[in-house]
Amino acid sequence: MNLTVETVSPHEPRDLRAFSGTQAWIFDLDNTLYPRATNIFRQVDERIRLYVRRLLDVDEAEAEKIQKTFYKEHGTTLRGLMLNHDVDPDEFLEFVHKIDHSVVKPDPALGKALKRLPGKKYIFTNGSRRHAEKIADRLGFTDHFEDIFDIVAANLVPKPERETYERFVKRFGVAPERAAMFEDLTRNLVVPKSVGMTTVLVVPPGTREVFHGEWEYEGRDDDHVDFVTDDLARFVAEIAGAIGA
Repeated sequence: MNLTVETVSPHEPRDLRAFSGTQAWIFDLDNTLYPRATNIFRQVDERIRLYVRRLLDVDEAEAEKIQKTFYKEHGTTLRGLMLNHDVDPDEFLEFVHKIDHSVVKPDPALGKALKRLPGKKYIFTNGSRRHAEKIADRLGFTDHFEDIFDIVAANLVPKPERETYERFVKRFGVAPERAAMFEDLTRNLVVPKSVGMTTVLVVPPGTREVFHGEWEYEGRDDDHVDFVTDDLARFVAEIAGAIGA
């Protein structure tokens, strides 16, 4: 039985029995449940930029600057636009998620691995429920998850804000010390780790080259990241094997 995993992190290999007793498996959506190379989020990125251009009557360069500044400072561009420009969140979410979801391909290996995990699985996303449902459908995961906790369920307050995690935990009755959080952004793992969750950073191959900004790369080797993997299906399968699932 394989109890350790070689990750793409400089961390020493960790004992996968750290996941024993886990009852809640919490997965971010974009660039976590599907590979960043799928470029779904690039489509969303472009739609957000277009929305900003039209809303504020600015050129592409200025729209991108505003978009990235709000994303970094407020967790999502939407949050920044709400605070600074009083935008309608429903209109924004509908607009930015009008994308081609067909580029997401079924992932039977990940689906099979997820099915092996004991307890309940959740999607916890800063995007919309409808977007998450479309992605899950494309992946073949329509019945793998207990529920989806989206930005509306979060009262439009995105990760990494502590209150959003608290709202998630309260809504589903999750015991943090018996939960694991899978994310593609290190900053979104700080709070989960602080409340006792086991944390997993999901990165693509050639990590440094594909992160959108240097700040997204920072913290990957910090103590709030327990595990790092560049192959989620394999990693989840190894967890299941290690805990006898």
